[in-house]
Amino acid sequence: MILLCDEGVDRLIVEHLRAQGHEVIAVSEMKPGMTDEEVLAEANRRQALLVTLDKDFGDLVFRQERLSTGVLLLRLYGLEPDEKRLAVATAIRLHGTELWGSFSVVSQGKLRIRQRVQRLTEVANDTTEDPADSRNQ
Repeated sequence: MILLCDEGVDRLIVEHLRAQGHEVIAVSEMKPGMTDEEVLAEANRRQALLVTLDKDFGDLVFRQERLSTGVLLLRLYGLEPDEKRLAVATAIRLHGTELWGSFSVVSQGKLRIRQRVQRLTEVANDTTEDPADSRNQ
């Protein structure tokens, strides 16, 4: 699966997801200081699930109705670094298909997946192919 990790995502999580075989693009390595709008656009362009700590993406996706290939919001306060990396990796491993095109929140012992009402079509290009059919898992 292609993942775009926002700047605030712990380095340990990024490295662990890479070790699990995911293609992980880290904003902190690519272009620190990107706006939320730029990060969301980059995730869409790359057909990536956005992994973030920033609740503002909920506003962009729901209130502003911005298209998204999927957002995984991390709410893992109070957990040790190893517990955080395992929680994120487990959510992606067990629910990767469901996370695609959804706004999801992983917290201690919980994963909430909110499906978008509209099924996304190719957000990076103007084609009719469903990105869920062509992603890597």
